[in-house]
Amino acid sequence: MSSSSPSGSGGDLTERRGIPAAKFIQDVDTYLSQSGLDSNSALAFHQERLQQYKVVEMKLLAQQRDLQAKIPDIEKCLEVVATLQARKGTGEALLADFEVSEGIYSRACIEDTDSVCLWLGANVMLEYSCEEATALLKNNLENAKASLEVLVADLQFLRDQVTVTQVTIARIYNWDVHQRRVKQVTSTAIAAADS
Repeated sequence: MSSSSPSGSGGDLTERRGIPAAKFIQDVDTYLSQSGLDSNSALAFHQERLQQYKVVEMKLLAQQRDLQAKIPDIEKCLEVVATLQARKGTGEALLADFEVSEGIYSRACIEDTDSVCLWLGANVMLEYSCEEATALLKNNLENAKASLEVLVADLQFLRDQVTVTQVTIARIYNWDVHQRRVKQVTSTAIAAADS
């Protein structure tokens, strides 16, 4: 969001991770006179800001959905590695279904093993010892949960900014309607007095 705020609208705005904070406008008349804007320009600025917030919200929601899908996958991987470690040395084989490609599964019989292969992404798979895999997966799980917490806080901050901006737009619009009515009543009164 690189759009600069109109002068006089509070250059001391704070932000959260690149999301600019919306400033609540207490007095529209004072705001417009200090910023040097007319009501149409102020409305256009705040509507543009609102659209920017909506774009950022869509991106954050997509990231949130990705993380919410990733966390259960990591937890399942941890369970599988723990099961493999628990069965190690018992001579008991583990029957498992694994996904070969999207929607295609194969069955495997896994006997005692000291290592597992993990997908790292970008068509890369690496073999890890069970202990290394557990450590890596736990670290990935902690990072994913921490990222999700930050995203949830970002989304809440963003929703607050959307609300403030919507209220600001409504206040400027209502102020403009009121001013137009005052001008209309005044011009009608002047015309009536002249005739």
